[in-house]
Amino acid sequence: MRKGEGEWTQLMRSANSGDGAAYHRLLLAITPVLRATAQRGLARAGQPTDQCEDIVQEILLAVHLKRHTWDPSAPFGPWLFAIARNKLIDALRKRGRRVFVDIDDFAETLPAEPAREQLPAADINAHIEKLPQRQREVLQSIAVESASIRETAAKLAMSEGAVRVALHRGLANLAAKLRRD
Repeated sequence: MRKGEGEWTQLMRSANSGDGAAYHRLLLAITPVLRATAQRGLARAGQPTDQCEDIVQEILLAVHLKRHTWDPSAPFGPWLFAIARNKLIDALRKRGRRVFVDIDDFAETLPAEPAREQLPAADINAHIEKLPQRQREVLQSIAVESASIRETAAKLAMSEGAVRVALHRGLANLAAKLRRD
């Protein structure tokens, strides 16, 4: 049992009984421990600790929203750290398996201006014309006319979600067509 967990249990019992001051003291007591736990977990996973505060806030929010599920006859610490572990795992999953490399270390080896192969606009337009009608209309509205998702949805009588899907599919189809050529 960690130092203070007995006190946390008492504070949580009082908080769940309606004592706002006890809830405030509990949150003040557990926040530094959660911060250290999140930092350790990120470091152990080989990740930068820049999202530590976001993880702590996610944990505190989960504690607040799920505090009615805590069994007052059980110690508070294991329940809290189960939530913390799950929120840390969620954060690591969101990040994926990324390797962070400081680009400044490679500044001398990178070309000043990356080489780009430019396709004539006529070639791109020809590929766009081959897309299904809805994808073509959405791409035209958003990419060419600079309309927003909301404006495009209203103009084409579509939901915003359908516009996003059509945009994503249209861009994927266009990219595939351009890669083939």
